[in-house]
Formats: sequence, C-alpha cells, structure tokens
Amino acid sequence: MVRRVSWNPVTDLVTMQQAMERLFDEARTSRGDEWRQGERVALLPVDVYSTANELVIKATVAGVEPKNVEITIEGDKLSIQGETSAPLENVDYHIQERRSGPFGRTLTLNVPVEADNAEATFKNGELTLIIPKAQEVRPKVIKVKSK
Repeated sequence: MVRRVSWNPVTDLVTMQQAMERLFDEARTSRGDEWRQGERVALLPVDVYSTANELVIKATVAGVEPKNVEITIEGDKLSIQGETSAPLENVDYHIQERRSGPFGRTLTLNVPVEADNAEATFKNGELTLIIPKAQEVRPKVIKVKSK
C-alpha cells in the first residue's frame, strides 16, 4: 500500500509564523532592554545561585566604577542599577559596539534573606553580591548520638 503525504501550504505557513513569533519573542526577552522613565535601560545579565547559607549574584560590569552601581533590597526585590560611560565625543568611530548608558536588573528573591548583612565586591569587572539567607531557611544539622 502506498501512503500519500499531501502538502498543505496553509498549515506550513501557520507553523512558520508561530516559529517566527516565538523567535522574535525570545530575542526580545533575551535582549531584555526595558524602558524606565522614557530612557532605554539595558538588562544586566546575572548568574544567581545559592549555597546552604547564602544567595550569590554575579554580574559582569566591566568599565563601571563601583560608585556608579546602586544595589537595593526592598522586601523580596533586589535591584541593581548603574551606568556605563558615554562614548568619546569629537571622534569618528570606525567600529562602535560597546554599549553605553544605563543598565539594571530587578530580581524577586525566592528565599528570606538578611539584607543588612549583604556584601558587594568588585573584582576584574565582575560584581559579586553575597546575601546571607535568613536563619529560618538555613539547613539545621541534627547530630545523632548513640547510647
């Protein structure tokens, strides 16, 4: 028996349209620029991980002075804001690929933290923020005694 497969261009176009919409949605969210008070703000890419006792956030902020970065924790919201310096004026760039201007990121913290004990450091253009977890969410080790 011969099985016939017929081509339906409408179905293929709808599938292609859905794929293109998904591609553009992913590109838009991965680029992540947002608008704040009428100004375009680049989304700061971060790595976030936790250990038994702390939450660690790392971000690359090359070329930014530590004094030009503002970190706030309010409730369960962590916000990192800053700005990279503007390009040189009165020069003719042949290639200009480095972004300048404001950047930021706001994250919702999924565990209670001790914001007052948070520490932020800069090293080689990398920002590391360490926030201790609140005592009630830290693992408690119970030692087993033999009798």
